[in-house]
Amino acid sequence: MDQDETDRPPGTVAQLTRDRLGELSAGERKVGRALLSAYPVAGLETVAELASRAGVSAPTVVRFVARLGFAGYPQLQRALMSEVHAQMGSPVQQYPLQAQMPAGEDFLRFNAETHAGLIHRSFQDLPVSEFEAAVALLCDETLRVHVIGGRFSHLVAAYLVSHLQLLRGGVHAVPPDEFSRTALVADAGRQDLLVLFDYRRYDPATVRLGEAMAAAGARVLLVTDPWLSPAADVAEVVLSTRVESPSPFDSLVPGLALVETLVTAVVEGRGRDGRSRVERLESVREGLSPENPSPLEPFAPETKVSPQDH
Repeated sequence: MDQDETDRPPGTVAQLTRDRLGELSAGERKVGRALLSAYPVAGLETVAELASRAGVSAPTVVRFVARLGFAGYPQLQRALMSEVHAQMGSPVQQYPLQAQMPAGEDFLRFNAETHAGLIHRSFQDLPVSEFEAAVALLCDETLRVHVIGGRFSHLVAAYLVSHLQLLRGGVHAVPPDEFSRTALVADAGRQDLLVLFDYRRYDPATVRLGEAMAAAGARVLLVTDPWLSPAADVAEVVLSTRVESPSPFDSLVPGLALVETLVTAVVEGRGRDGRSRVERLESVREGLSPENPSPLEPFAPETKVSPQDH
């Protein structure tokens, strides 16, 4: 074995990239995300092609490779080729998630193991630096938080909104109408954070909103799949989860698990302030119960009137 191969850094290129993402410059981070979004194909392209894919210069790609610990771009490509050959020989990699479903008692177990595996892979691949940056943004009460999702992911987005509103103020779901979104962009600045959920078959309108918010100075946190929504180009922080499923439809199970984990981390980050807010909200909620009528109650319970009451 030659000296070049002996000296290459341990671990897969993908894992090295995720581990170092928080240490990289903005341009180098773009290269890392471009590589991960089309892994490993992007890394088997020429330096110029990878630079074009990431929207950076060729020297930025070279610096990125050096930051990973490789002696040069050819060494990184040899490492990727080794990974490809290893995967081709692995029966696990060849096992299709959408294979014919087992029947009877095995059906539930197969699906449980599949979804658990997707969650495990998603969390294993999640860069700690990106997760911590996301939590810091969500805990920052100087930021107004606006959350938007797509056709299905709006369910996960709404789940995040409901929990964040318990822990801090200034959290809102982005309204669906065009005027509200126009006003949001017009008023946006560095005091705004857009949390954007966008999974494959990406929503062009959602991507455009992310781009417009970023151009207005807002900060963007993107939650997406491993192939990355185009909104990743303007996002300050990108969190991705697996979406493969035994069914023909993408799974939001790993995405929901990520949101649950973000909420747990925000609870820790907000500490006593978060608990005090929950206690205040509970106190208000008790004051608005049916036993304690309040002018803030939106609808009074319907009262049935019997004939003898007339």
